[in-house]
Amino acid sequence: MSRVFAYCRVSTVDQTHKNQVLEIEAAGFKLESRRVIAETVSGSTPAMEREGFRKLIDRLDWHDVLVVTKLDRLGRNAMDVRATVEKLAEMQVRVHCLALGGVDLTSAAGKMTMAMIAAVAEFERDLLVERTQAGLSRAKAQGKKLGRPSALTGEQQETVRRRRKEGASLGELAKEFGVSRSAIQRVERTQ
Repeated sequence: MSRVFAYCRVSTVDQTHKNQVLEIEAAGFKLESRRVIAETVSGSTPAMEREGFRKLIDRLDWHDVLVVTKLDRLGRNAMDVRATVEKLAEMQVRVHCLALGGVDLTSAAGKMTMAMIAAVAEFERDLLVERTQAGLSRAKAQGKKLGRPSALTGEQQETVRRRRKEGASLGELAKEFGVSRSAIQRVERTQ
């Protein structure tokens, strides 16, 4: 007989995992409190690097069922979620996601769903890159200076160049102008 585990993750200590447990129970899954793994950790942390999730992996056995309310409980990165689901599938653990209609992510339909989600995530990343590049190109065409503003004024930069030619050290100039040595080096590179 397969056992049912619930993985409930929240991102901050102000949040509670109780609503996730209630949602899983409302979907018809019978949960024992000892099989509810809840932790507070960012979704950007890969699942296998989370202490609670690693302990869960150690407890799962063949034909067990892992239930999550949403896919982002497993992770925010589509590649990490996919790798996690594949690892669970290798262990013969079924993964049910309530937000996806309770589909078992390790089944054929679940694998197709995961592939579509990964494709959409990749598409969104590509669109973001394209929009960012277009915005940078537009800003350059409008004559806007990109990047962090210089720590030194134009006059100070001229003084730095002159003093370096006269033999002043990077450290000496950095201390005099109250900036880092790398700020002085950047001035030298932009002659």
